[in-house]
Amino acid sequence: MILTTTNSIEGHKIQDYLGIVTGVSNATKATFSFKAEKNKAMFEDTMNKAKEEAFQKLKANAIKLKANAVLGIKLDIETEQGAYFFVSVTGTAVKVV
Repeated sequence: MILTTTNSIEGHKIQDYLGIVTGVSNATKATFSFKAEKNKAMFEDTMNKAKEEAFQKLKANAIKLKANAVLGIKLDIETEQGAYFFVSVTGTAVKVV
């Protein structure tokens, strides 16, 4: 599965546009103090896990459409009342050859 933020993939031809796919993940934000490197690392780890989960869901949704690539991926991170954050990735599922 090719995942890219670009609208084309060098050396590949888009055979079919299959639809828009998304992947969403959320996590609870604990109270982190950025004065301590350990807390900063914990926050970064939590954020990276949420992003990875969102990308895995995006891929799974693209596979359901029989896509072998997702183009034009956009990443959005939102917070809700300081307690949660949401990671959303969106792109266009395509079949490339």
